[in-house]
Amino acid sequence: MNDLPLDQVRTLLAVVDEGTFDAAAAALHVTPSAVSQRVKALEQRTGRVLLLRTKPVRPTESGEVLVRLGRQVARLERDAYGELGLSSAGEPTRVAVAVNADSLATWFLEALTRVPPRLRLCFDLRREDEAHTAALLREGSVMAAVTSSPEPVPGCSVRHLGRMRYLPVANPRFAERYLAGPPAEVVPEAPVVVFDRKDDFQDGFVRRLTGGRAGASASRHFVPTSEGFAEAVAAGLGWGMVPEAQATPLLRAGRLTVFAPGRETETPLYWQQWKLDSPALTAVAEAVTSTAARALRH
Repeated sequence: MNDLPLDQVRTLLAVVDEGTFDAAAAALHVTPSAVSQRVKALEQRTGRVLLLRTKPVRPTESGEVLVRLGRQVARLERDAYGELGLSSAGEPTRVAVAVNADSLATWFLEALTRVPPRLRLCFDLRREDEAHTAALLREGSVMAAVTSSPEPVPGCSVRHLGRMRYLPVANPRFAERYLAGPPAEVVPEAPVVVFDRKDDFQDGFVRRLTGGRAGASASRHFVPTSEGFAEAVAAGLGWGMVPEAQATPLLRAGRLTVFAPGRETETPLYWQQWKLDSPALTAVAEAVTSTAARALRH
């Protein structure tokens, strides 16, 4: 197969970003028929179906590979224009990063403040559970991610950041009422705070306590922000696994207590990014890894 025509790859990317062929045509200032022809030509060239014709359209697994290629090419073009002094006046560089809520609430924003201002970066942060951020990398929606997976996404490099520690905590009065007794017996019955419906962290903790016999209670409160989650536990709605950095001041204030000492859990975190020689990505990676070296356990 010959080289992939970049105009066809850019058209595929526009269709995915805009959601429909008509919207992509408007963004590219061409007819919908031209968009359709370019996508079909690219599918014929690769011998694969690249788009699911849904509303909005979605890339297939093969389509995700080319969408990621399109975004990487666009990134390299912008870097080259900037180095040549050809970029639009006043136009900043956008860097899309996927990061889990607990990192975002504790140490990650500090890392972004360490990126040199002269680079004039704008950050597009996508909040996602650390077990799912790699999927955003795979589909090309972001160019870097904080993830729990040590396996590199195709086309990406990976480096270990450290371990985030979580403490099993509860409001002291809640602990007296619901958690007085052997943890394996009382914790599965106690009301619990859960981040969202993807969150299996509390259930996993209970399964480890009980040898897999039970998960967390069906009496659960969903609180989908990291700060709100910690506050809900401190307020006594239920017990929860709270990041050590958030739990420490609440423990000192007497608003939380560790109800299962020695049962702390640590989650490894990794930084994955596109394998591109991009000054923007390099600067962000250096800031993230240096901040994580101080904020996380090693």
